[in-house]
Amino acid sequence: MKKINWKRLIYDLFIDISAGVLIGVGVYNFAANSEFPLAGVSGIALIFYRLFGVPIGFGSILLNIPIILGCYKTLGKEFFVRSMRSLLITSFLIDYVAPLFPVYSGNRMLAAICTGIFSGLGYALIFMNNSSTAGMDFVSIAIRTKRPHISLGKIVFILDCAIVLLGGFIFKDVDATIYGLIISYLLTYVIDKIMYGIDAGKMTLIITENGQAVVDVIDRYIERGATILQGYGSYTRENKEIVMCACNNKQMYIIKRMVKEVDKKAFIVILESNEVVGEGFKEG
Repeated sequence: MKKINWKRLIYDLFIDISAGVLIGVGVYNFAANSEFPLAGVSGIALIFYRLFGVPIGFGSILLNIPIILGCYKTLGKEFFVRSMRSLLITSFLIDYVAPLFPVYSGNRMLAAICTGIFSGLGYALIFMNNSSTAGMDFVSIAIRTKRPHISLGKIVFILDCAIVLLGGFIFKDVDATIYGLIISYLLTYVIDKIMYGIDAGKMTLIITENGQAVVDVIDRYIERGATILQGYGSYTRENKEIVMCACNNKQMYIIKRMVKEVDKKAFIVILESNEVVGEGFKEG
């Protein structure tokens, strides 16, 4: 029986609760009262909340049931379990803790900004802790697995825009739809800056015994090319493979996480890149 790491569990719960409060405030105290259409499963749950009074968190759980059943096989067990915990905690906090805070009823642009910032901070904490809140994250990964020729960025963008536009169409509120699109952009921007910083780019050197598997996972998840170099360990006196890859800040975070799933012993060196010239980057 696997021993429970209580320190790690307490840390994970702290992150989930902190993130859940931030997301709950963004969705309930700002977006719901200002009647903004949002992206993701939360956006669909918000539609049901406005139409039928279904609690947002409870609605998110119900909507996630078919998504979970359909996407379970494409996800790793550990990531799936962590995501379920984050989903349940966040949903509970949206329905039972966020209503304890004052609801903002002022300027809609300020409400949109606060929705994007609070929600973005919350989601960034969850993503940085190698988890998610299920929903469209699961759908995006599942679609990417079935249709590898479509980039993940395009899948996420299409799904988000479709849900925001659906909410705007149902409630016939053009201004709210525009605010919803602004929130989606701002939320993504906040997540990116919290998780990946503001530097221009990164370059990584990954020292591993399975270079091809590392290259394959980089190509699969971020669609970046890489170069495999041959190396020799001066201490271990063993032949190694060195995978060199240039990418942006967001992609570097994904690389770090996915490489460790392929090779837990991989040695990763991350360098700042002032300029990258070539295909996929700046033209020479």
